[in-house]
Amino acid sequence: MVFQPRPNHPYANAPRFPDGDDVFIDDLLPGAGPVEIEIGPGRGGFLFERAAASPEARLLGLEIRLKWAAIVDERLRKRGLGGRVRALNADAREALARLRPDASIARFFLHFPDPWWKKRHAKRLVMGPALLDSLARLLVDGGEIFVQTDVEERAALYAEQLGAHPALEPAGDAPGSPHLAENPYGARSPREHHAIADGLPVSRLRYRRRPRAAGGGAPPQHG
Repeated sequence: MVFQPRPNHPYANAPRFPDGDDVFIDDLLPGAGPVEIEIGPGRGGFLFERAAASPEARLLGLEIRLKWAAIVDERLRKRGLGGRVRALNADAREALARLRPDASIARFFLHFPDPWWKKRHAKRLVMGPALLDSLARLLVDGGEIFVQTDVEERAALYAEQLGAHPALEPAGDAPGSPHLAENPYGARSPREHHAIADGLPVSRLRYRRRPRAAGGGAPPQHG
């Protein structure tokens, strides 16, 4: 759940994902380029690098921490990127359930998600069936989900969850495998930079949206 600040909070005016049942991506990021969404951009390191590496793309970061959504979005505007790159305060699970239209997002990024380990924190975990259903609904045919982590147990869990979704297929280096040896997107998150500098292994997974059946219909759901 997103923190609701009081009017006198220092980040009360932080940009927020809009209310309403249907929020259209072109209203958030006007333009014609492909749309990529990072879930949990934090301090925005990946967004800035990806904006430089892919100048044709429109980029949206959904950040649950109010402070960082405000700071990153302001920095983007100061660098002249605010027209095609935004950071909005949101719980990605809730926001993506309301994002429209279907088949409108080229790529989702999740860098080192879910830093909570105790059972009482389970409700805070980002990855889960509801989120995966939203990602599958929003992805264009052939669109990608890229997830990376430096925790081996989490990598196995994510591979199990993503691999079980009927609308997704593995798209790693080898046929039938989701695993990538390297990050192919020309941009790294701060955590990835630190992991590489410290010599820590990073597990990288990529899945692709299967083509939709002719005639459309309701997207396959997980679970």
